[in-house]
Amino acid sequence: MTRLVEIAADVFPLLQAFTISRGSRSEAHVLTVTIKQDGCCGRGECVPYARYGESMESVTEQIRSILSEIAAGLDTDGLQSALPAGAARNAVDCALWDLRAKQEGVSVAHLWNISPLHGIETAYTLSLDTAERMGQAAHAASGHPILKIKLGGPGDAGRIRAVHSAAPHCKIIVDANEAWTTETLVENMLICADVGVSLIEQPLPADQDEALAHVPHPVPVCADESAHTSETVAELKARYDFINVKLDKTGGLTEAMKLVERSKSEGFGVMIGCMVGSSLAMAPAILPAQLATFVDLDAPLLLARDRPHALRYANSVIAPPHPDLWG
Repeated sequence: MTRLVEIAADVFPLLQAFTISRGSRSEAHVLTVTIKQDGCCGRGECVPYARYGESMESVTEQIRSILSEIAAGLDTDGLQSALPAGAARNAVDCALWDLRAKQEGVSVAHLWNISPLHGIETAYTLSLDTAERMGQAAHAASGHPILKIKLGGPGDAGRIRAVHSAAPHCKIIVDANEAWTTETLVENMLICADVGVSLIEQPLPADQDEALAHVPHPVPVCADESAHTSETVAELKARYDFINVKLDKTGGLTEAMKLVERSKSEGFGVMIGCMVGSSLAMAPAILPAQLATFVDLDAPLLLARDRPHALRYANSVIAPPHPDLWG
C-alpha cells in the first residue's frame, strides 16, 4: 500500500521570551511530518534553524522534493542519501522510525537494542539577560540540579558569577552560542573554572574555533555549531572535549546514533541537545541520551502548551515517551 505523507507547520507559544546571542523568540515554529501506511502512523518534528540557512519554507520544499520516494517505501537507510543532514531529514527520519516501530509492534528503543529506556536528567536553560536578572532566574530555578545559561559576549563574566552565586549547589553549563572572541576566551574560561562550571558550549564562532587548540581547557569545551555529523568528528579532536548531538543538525535519529558512537570512539564526551520544539522533537533524542554524559532536552518546559501525550518531567528527570507521542 502506498504511503500517505503529510507536512504541517505548527506553532507553540513560549511561556516567556527566549533569548540567545543571536536573537529572541516568543514562539516555537516547527514542521511536523506524518507518514501513514496500512493503518499505522509515524510522526517526526523538526525545527528549521536560520543559523544553518534553513526556513520553514525551505525545509518544507526539501521534504516535498522526496514525497514520491517516501510514498514508494523509502527507508531510513535510503533517506541518508536522499536528503542532506539538517532539519528536513530529521523530521522524515524520525517519522520513519516511529512508523516502523508501530508496524512491527515494538518500540524504537527495541529496534536499537537499548530497551528498556530509563529516565534521563536534563539541564534547565536560562535565557540570556542582564547579570542581575539571570541571577534572579537562577535562584528561582535552583531546584533544578543542572542549569544551562545562555551567554552573549560582553558582560558574560558578571552573568556567570551572578548565576553561580544565586544557585551555588547547581551544576552549571554555559553556552556562548559563538559569542566569545579569541581576546576574551581565556579570561572567560578561567572565570568558569573559578566558579566550578561543568561545561562550556561553543565559545567561539565555528569558523574561528582553531584557537581552542592552542589554549588550555580548565573546563571541558563542547562543540555545537562546529559539529553536525559523524564524518567530521575527527577534525575537532584538538579543539573540543565534548560533542553536542542534536537531531536537527545530524538529520535524524539514524545519524545521531552514528555520531554518538563515533564521538565516543574518538575520545569525546557526548552531550545531547535540542532546538526549541515540542515533546515530539525531544522524544527520539531520549534514545541517544541514554548514552550521554550531559543532556539538554528541556525545551517543552519553556512552552506555554505542548502536544497531547507530552513528555513527563519530574525534578528534571524525563520519563521515556508514551507510544502515542512517538516511538
